[in-house]
Amino acid sequence: MRDPWRCLLGLCLLVCAVSSHGPANPFAGQQTPVDPCYDDAGAARRCIPDFINAAFGKEMAVSSRGDDRPSVRTCQICDATDPRRAHPASYLTDHNSAHNLTCWQSENLNSSPHNVTLTLSLGKKFEITYVSLQFCSPRPESLAIHKSMDYGKTWVPYQFYSSQCRRMYNRPNRAAITKQNEQEALCTDGHTDPYPLSGGLIAFSTLDGRPSSKDFDNSPVLQDWVTVTDIRVVFTAAATTTLPTYFYAVGDFQVGGRCKCNGHGARCLKDKEGKLVCDCKHNTEGPECDRCKPFHYDRPWQRANAREANECLPCNCNLHARRCRFNMELYKLSGRKSGGVCMNCRHNTAGRHCHYCKEGFYRDLARPISHRRACKACDCHPVGAAGKTCNQTTGQCPCKDGVTGITCNRCAKGYQQSRSPVAPCIKIPVVNPTAVVSSTEEPADCESYCKPVKGNLKINMKKIRQKGFGRDCCDRCRSIPLFEAFSLRCVSPIKALPANLPDPDGQAILPGGGPGARAPSPGAEPFGLLPDKTSLVIQWRDFWPRPLRKFQRKEKKGEVQQGVMGQGL
Repeated sequence: MRDPWRCLLGLCLLVCAVSSHGPANPFAGQQTPVDPCYDDAGAARRCIPDFINAAFGKEMAVSSRGDDRPSVRTCQICDATDPRRAHPASYLTDHNSAHNLTCWQSENLNSSPHNVTLTLSLGKKFEITYVSLQFCSPRPESLAIHKSMDYGKTWVPYQFYSSQCRRMYNRPNRAAITKQNEQEALCTDGHTDPYPLSGGLIAFSTLDGRPSSKDFDNSPVLQDWVTVTDIRVVFTAAATTTLPTYFYAVGDFQVGGRCKCNGHGARCLKDKEGKLVCDCKHNTEGPECDRCKPFHYDRPWQRANAREANECLPCNCNLHARRCRFNMELYKLSGRKSGGVCMNCRHNTAGRHCHYCKEGFYRDLARPISHRRACKACDCHPVGAAGKTCNQTTGQCPCKDGVTGITCNRCAKGYQQSRSPVAPCIKIPVVNPTAVVSSTEEPADCESYCKPVKGNLKINMKKIRQKGFGRDCCDRCRSIPLFEAFSLRCVSPIKALPANLPDPDGQAILPGGGPGARAPSPGAEPFGLLPDKTSLVIQWRDFWPRPLRKFQRKEKKGEVQQGVMGQGL
């Protein structure tokens, strides 16, 4: 025999489980544009998924044994002998209407009163605006709604309903909501009479009465308040009841909200693992579009709002880097316009934006900075340059004193090369050399040409062979006091240049003369060698006679190739 109380509750109606291919979701919105995240001009704008019943079709976990059996796929009439067959937990979240009423029913609580818990996992973060329960039985005297933001790891109170708030939940009844307690669960007796025969409704609005709800876009507190991954409803069993059979029956459980994409996605899809994720736009990524894509860190991630899409911007690395990072200090210094810092600049570039050449390279102005060969090697000379870093624009290397050239590879005018790596170019003595002319030409400025300068002088044998000394020029050179201090004589005849050897007695040898030869007198035809600005004058050393005699012997054999000027006073 059927229980007449259950029939009064409407549980003896014909019930049919709705398959996954049932009617369309009544919460589905109208058709949206192809890409609502961008306007017709391609500019980014805020986009949000459709408002839906997030509980629709989701599996419901219940603590009561009323749902132990699997879902029934055939139409059945409730039977007092085994009510569980016709009342699985799937009926809580299926398509429900006045013409297709299906209910989940708990076990009889008269024999063993205990709390009954309904738990719904949304599978992803949602921003919800309401939670509603349509009862097929009398509403419970007290119930609590809890939420989780971490997939059931932790739970926080969301809302309480009871006619005895203080006794049941230690909270005042209908407490005032202020900005200070916008994230606190309140308790109310607003679920009215708990004992209608059926059809009672409890609806909790997450934003109703919250002061910041009018400026939701700018209220991180409320944005966090409405974010949930799981909902749990706890029915508190009555201590005493006069009903012959006491149970809970719920025909519809709804959670109204949107898939949370932070304004950067217009829909949610299932990934390869079957998890629900946002279809992210605006260069964002993540299950909730809650971070910027790699290389899009020129400004910090922000939630989109009605005024600004806050899309993530790529770093400006001039095509020389694949990674970058965000720097808040630089972002503030730029007037909150740019905070990206390029990492591992390639192609010999450097800098925050890879916008200049690294040390040892300079810009090739014929190419744009984004060109992979925009930076050329300085190639500074290892000896002539004072460093490896050249001018970023011209490529000019820093040269040592007396060195010139873009790579510092030659001596400047007025300098001559030396063998020192410290001073590779030394200054040529400031003397105006005058070319020596032959006896048939006008005499040159012999004094400036012949007069020695301070320091040692070298003779250039090649020039001696190629040029003669005019008579007048030689006469003038002999008139210079310094040259008069030289005592010159020929130790032995020398047949041809170059074959002049120092005299062991401290006197020089002049080619072309014999023993005891002296410098010609004024008016006589010059012969031999005369000191000039390229001559080398060195102090005589007492230990030279013996090795010099060896040179004399070699000279006789034609082995000596270059002579040495003798002693200077």
